[in-house]
Formats: sequence, C-alpha cells, structure tokens
Amino acid sequence: MPSPEVLLYGIPLAFLAGFIDAVAGGGGTITLPTLFLMGLSPAQAVATNKLLAIFGSGSATWQYGRAGHIEWRLIWRLIPLALVGSALGAYLVHFVDPNVFRTLVAVVILGVGALVIANRRFGLEDRYPGLTPRVLAATLPGAFVIGIYDGLLGPGTGTFLMFLFALQGFNLVRASGNAKAINLATNVGAFVFFLLGGQMVFWIGLPMGLANAAGAYVGARMAMLRGSAFVKWMYGLIVLLVAARLLIR
Repeated sequence: MPSPEVLLYGIPLAFLAGFIDAVAGGGGTITLPTLFLMGLSPAQAVATNKLLAIFGSGSATWQYGRAGHIEWRLIWRLIPLALVGSALGAYLVHFVDPNVFRTLVAVVILGVGALVIANRRFGLEDRYPGLTPRVLAATLPGAFVIGIYDGLLGPGTGTFLMFLFALQGFNLVRASGNAKAINLATNVGAFVFFLLGGQMVFWIGLPMGLANAAGAYVGARMAMLRGSAFVKWMYGLIVLLVAARLLIR
C-alpha cells in the first residue's frame, strides 16, 4: 500500500484532470495513470478512479445544469441505455482483446478530432432542433454504444459523448454539459459495481475526489465564460491526449 506522501502529487493532478474533463472530457487519462504510479493494483486503480470521478462529474454536472446548459428531456431518455451499455461493456471485457481495441479506438478518436477541428463552424453555434425523431434515432443507439465503450475501456468516453451531442446541433458548451450528465450516471453505476468488489482505496479516492470536483468547478465555469471556441481548442488537445494514452502504455 502506498504512503500518504503520494497525495502531494495526486491531489494537484486530480485537480488538473477535473478541469480538463469538465471542459472537453478525457480526465481519466490523467487520474488513472496517476493511481497506477502511486502503486495501486489494476483493480484498485480502476475502482478508486471511479470513486473520484463521481466527484468531478457531479461538480461539472451541477455547474452546467444550474446554468441551463443541459438538455434534461433528452438526457433522461439516454441515461438508461448508457447504463445498460456500460454494464454490457464490463461483461465483454473478458472476451475482447483490449490491445486491438485500443488501436482501433485511437484511430477513431483522432478521426473525430480532425472532423471537429477541420470544420471551422462545428460546435460554435447552437442549432439543436429539439427532441425530434431524428435526434432520438441518433442519440439513443449512440448512448448505448458509447456506454459499451465506457464499460469496456473508458478513456475518452466524455469526448465521444461531446461529439455525439455536437452532431445534434448543440454548441460545444452545451455538448459538454450533456456529456457530463451522462458521465455522472455511468460513473455512479460503475461505482456501485466496484464498491461491491471491495477494491476502492478511500483514503486516496476521497481527497483526490474533492480536488477533482474543485477542478471540475473551475473548468465548467471557464468553459461557460470563454464559450465554445475555447472548448473547441481544448477538445483538439484532449483528442491527442486520449489517443496517446490509448496507444502508449
């Protein structure tokens, strides 16, 4: 078991991860390697990461929600499918080669990032048409598939969710808010699963979780203050970070 000194670098890194995750997703690419560096076993690191992620996603969801940047009528319809997909992904992890899957996802997420950056107006204006059949036809299966990925692998889930919502016409600030709400639900579902496994290291997860929540608070406020252009710049950076995390182990 690691010594308490690991929190000297764990807490600031958790704050940074919360900030980044609240803006464009991808915070787990920082916190999970940090937990491994601390000396936790793979099972302890994954479980503890879900504990602290609840703080961050909860803080960001609260900030975006109170500012009216979450489309709750849509989100409540997507959460059950995301949860079922996440549970299915956790089950499929025993049958899928994660190394092959990592490479595939890294290529996909780089492609997604290129599309977002290349289209200069993408995500900068809010053109969401409302809860139309077309929106539901895209987001319902999308939430399910991304939920599977979250349970199977995880890094970049929020980034994929942001892209899904931006495709429906949300600007990137609202897309980020919606993504955080879905992330919070899947994090809670995973937290219950891992809690039953008894692998969480609470004395690490709780203080890092509070730092993650503080970072998410600042990140969400910054995203809303600076607008979609700032989020888009951060999005491109996070895409590169997530792809590197998937390809380099």
